[in-house]
Order: sequence, then structure tokens, then C-alpha cells
Amino acid sequence: MGTVVSAHKMSWLSIARLGLVQTALGAIVVLTTSTMNRVMVVELALPAIVPGFLVALHYGLQILRPRWGFGSDISLNRTPWIIAGMAVLATGAVGAAAAIYVIDRFSVPIGIGLSVAAFCLIGIGVGATGTSLLALLASRVGEERRAPAATIVWLMMIAGFAVTSIAVGSYLDPFTSGRLLAVTAVVSALAFLVAVAAIWGVEARENARSPVVRAQTSSAKPPFKTALLEVWSEPKARRFTIFIFVSMLAYSMQDLILEPYAGLVFGLTPGASTKLSGVQHGGVFAGMLFVALAANPKFGFGELRTWVVGGCVASAIALLSLVFSAVMGPAWPLRASVFALGVTNGAYAVAAIGSMMGLAASGRNSREGVRMGIWGAAQAVAFGIGGFTGTLAVDVMRKIVTVPATAYATVFIFEAVLFLVAAGLALRCIDFKSDTTPTQPMPVSPGRLAPGLAPGLAIELS
Repeated sequence: MGTVVSAHKMSWLSIARLGLVQTALGAIVVLTTSTMNRVMVVELALPAIVPGFLVALHYGLQILRPRWGFGSDISLNRTPWIIAGMAVLATGAVGAAAAIYVIDRFSVPIGIGLSVAAFCLIGIGVGATGTSLLALLASRVGEERRAPAATIVWLMMIAGFAVTSIAVGSYLDPFTSGRLLAVTAVVSALAFLVAVAAIWGVEARENARSPVVRAQTSSAKPPFKTALLEVWSEPKARRFTIFIFVSMLAYSMQDLILEPYAGLVFGLTPGASTKLSGVQHGGVFAGMLFVALAANPKFGFGELRTWVVGGCVASAIALLSLVFSAVMGPAWPLRASVFALGVTNGAYAVAAIGSMMGLAASGRNSREGVRMGIWGAAQAVAFGIGGFTGTLAVDVMRKIVTVPATAYATVFIFEAVLFLVAAGLALRCIDFKSDTTPTQPMPVSPGRLAPGLAPGLAIELS
């Protein structure tokens, strides 16, 4: 098996440059999952299920993340995977805009067919870029910098969302499908160039500062099936996958129901509920910055595992405050509850990503990409299921109970329970001590699935 020797001291400048790659990624993704979603429903008058299916398809293809991570593991150089992923993502985004143009000007069936192909490319591009980037961070960032690095990368991706939304909004009016195609092409090209400029030379420079040595043996480059089963046979990796799925399910369930809740129960206008969403994002930002500082071993307090558990428990408490808001009605300080939810979610998210980076580098050597791929797949599947499940649960409960507040409160309680379950899982699975105990891959017959493989990772291994 390959061995890795590294001082794990990636510089702050290099971390910021990798964050720029996330900014570029976010700039493209927000066009496809937000702007094009609205255009299909409003301007093109398509059923909401069409963009819903396309976004779900993009999430579903994240199941391939372990394969992209494995490719970057064995290539000895993750930079080409990041650049190739951005190229595929940019191509998919332009293809999605072209599909909207076709729907608008020529043929709906042909345009939808093109949209499916484009969103497949988007899902593959996001998975390849994101997994390889996080694997590079996991293998090169020291323990004291993991929480700040996670904060930088996450916030710079959010910055990509915000900057693109604001800039593109001014160029899309008056709207035409041709204008959308032109704007998407320009944004995608600029984002790709920014990503290439940001990543170029970072890996080589960090290797020169703190050499990484991978043994070039035949066992260092096993088949994907073997590498996947090796990682899945590690108890910590398997438990952390379940933790990521449960916690991200809890994290994402309120995404699509919070604003309707504020409108139905508190009578907020669309503009006011949008501002409420801004309050939540402000809380996320504050929670991320707080944990980035507080989790630093040099001047902070508490280890990352403590902040993961604390973030999950605090998120459950914040959700329970929303339950009380449903009981009390307009007399309850809703903005304070929503801000608290944002802060606690932000704290959990940064601590979880920092822990993910630490755990990815603590198991078998040369498998950071596979681990990040498995966990990224679990996260994406949870996000895809969470948004849909939250809205479905509210609809079902509103058929059972007559008061809308009760239906929403039931979902908030369920989310809180999931966060408490996730806190218990985190106590068991987050441990950065290296596990070098040899383990034998679980036997798999050709064309069959590995025994014990989680449902979210049920991919053909032959």
C-alpha cells in the first residue's frame, strides 16, 4: 500500500486560493439551481416538477463522488481533476442555458432532453471538482487550521452565490432566453479561468514546501472496487458516513418550508420572508466565524468533535424554539429564533467539515479522495432527500391537522430529533487518531454489491 509523508502545513495563501475555486464553482451552480429554476417555472411556464427533477438529478449524480475521489487519489496530482471538473461543470451550465433557449424558441421535448444531458454534466462536474478540492485540503491542512480552512472555503462558495446573483440580475433584464445563454456563457468562462488561475501551481508549491511521498507500488493503485471496500471496512469511515447523512438531512429539511411557514403562521409578506432568510444566512455566517476562531487549538477552546456535538445539540434547541413560535404565534420573536438557527447550523457545518478533513487524513494512506467522495455522496443524497421530505411532510401533516402551525411544528420537532441522533453518532465516530490496523476487504462476488453498503452508496462495483 502507498505511504504518505507530509508535514500538513498548507499556507493561508494556498487555502485562500483553493477557496477561490469554490467561489468559481458557486458562481456557476447558483445559475443552474436558482436562476434557471425560476426561468423554467415562470418565464417558460413549465411544471415545477421539471426543474425539480433536474436539480434532483444533479444531486443524484453525486453518488459518483467516490469514483472521482479515487481517481485523484491514484493520479498523485489532484489539480487536473479539479480543472477537468470545472470544465465539465462550465460546459453543463452553458448546455443548460442552451436547452432553455431551445425550449423557448424551438421545441420543448428536445430542450428538456438537452437539459437532462446538461444537468448530468453539472452533477459530474460539481462532484469531481468538490471532492478533489476537499481531498487536497484534507491531505495538506494541519489540525490547527482545519476549522478556519473549512470556514474560508465554505464562505467563499457562498460569496460566489451572492456575487453572481447580484451581477447577473442586472444583465438579465429585460429577459430573453438568448440573453440568459450569453450571460451564462460569460459567467461560466470567467469562473473557469478564475478556477484555473487560482489552483495553478498550488499543489506543486505545497509539495515543494512540505514534500508528499507516495510509494509507487502495485498495491498503491488497486481497482476502484478494492479501494472503496477498504475504506468502507473502516468503522470510523462507515459511522461518519451515517452521521453525515443524518445531520445533513436534519440541516436541509427546513430549507424549503421556513419562508412558507413565516408567511402562513406569522403573516409575513414575500419581501419580509425573504429578509428573514437573509437573517438566517447572517446567522450561518456568524456561527461559522465563531467556530473558526473558537476551535483553534492555539487560542480557542474545545476540540472539533466538541463543536460538532455542540452544534448539533444547539441546532436541535433552535428548532425547538421554532416549535414554540408555532404555539405562541406572532407574539414570538421569530427573527431571533431564525437567527439562532442560522448560528447553530453554521457552527455545526464548519465543525463537521473540519472533522471531515481530519478524518479523511487519519485512516488508510492515499485514500483521502475516496473518503471525501463517500461523505460527499452522503451529503448530496441527504440534501436531495431533505428538501423534498420537508415539503412532503408538511403537506401530509396539513391533511391530518387543520392548523398549519401544528403541521410545521411537527416537522421542526422531527428535525430536532435528527440533530440529537446526529450528536450521538458524532460522539462515536469522530476521532482523528490514525487507524493503521490492516483490514481485509469484504468479499464481493462479481457484479454484486458489497455486504453492508449503505443504501445511499448502492452502486455497481464490478
